[in-house]
Amino acid sequence: MKKDIILEVRNLSKSYDDGECGHEVLKGLNLELEKKEFLCILGPSGCGKTTFLRCVAGFESYEGEILVNGKVCKEPGADRLMVFQTFDQLFPWKSVEENIKYPLRLKGIKNGRELDEITDSVLKKVGLPDVKKSYPHQLSGGMKQRVAIAKALALKSEIILMDEPFAALDAISRNNLQAEMAKIFSNEDSTFIFITHNIQESLTLGSRIMVLKEGGEIAVDIKNPLKKPVSPSSEGYGKLWQELHDSLYV
Repeated sequence: MKKDIILEVRNLSKSYDDGECGHEVLKGLNLELEKKEFLCILGPSGCGKTTFLRCVAGFESYEGEILVNGKVCKEPGADRLMVFQTFDQLFPWKSVEENIKYPLRLKGIKNGRELDEITDSVLKKVGLPDVKKSYPHQLSGGMKQRVAIAKALALKSEIILMDEPFAALDAISRNNLQAEMAKIFSNEDSTFIFITHNIQESLTLGSRIMVLKEGGEIAVDIKNPLKKPVSPSSEGYGKLWQELHDSLYV
């Protein structure tokens, strides 16, 4: 059966100029991602995870090729939307609903009823049906991240890029958002690339798990064999956790 490839990364390299000598973050990275995959990327700090995400998003220049649906992408586009780790991704002077509607208007949607329907739908999907009149300063960190995810869902971005979006949350909020993300993924057509330092998080969310080493070397690239929903008591969880841990730290 022919694979339905949405993202192709060919010989991706990225260097930063550190003055006297350049610092190569990624070197010759190759990757194919199928539609409707949830790729979790693990790796130590400085291995190029975020740089890779920013290249796919179109925020960085690079050498090599990145193709989305067969088309080379060098600039940001509505087909790829990034959710960051920080909680300041929303316009503080706009309500939740206006934060969601603003990029929809830029996309060309002007009908008020349609904007309301989309907003209500995506807020329900992220478990926040009653906060559309609230402002960002009235929301917790976890709620702000849910609104950021809702914006991506509203735009129907084909690839949603998430750079450790739950890392700054407390353990309970993080677990709750992991459960919400699992539901969203099962009900949406988007493809996700999710950066994390947390092995448990990658096992819980990922349909595919990748481990990057320094320089962007792919040390592990596997389909997640664990049956959803995943918990530490899931059959094979401990063995897979240990394998990923060893690939990261041994």
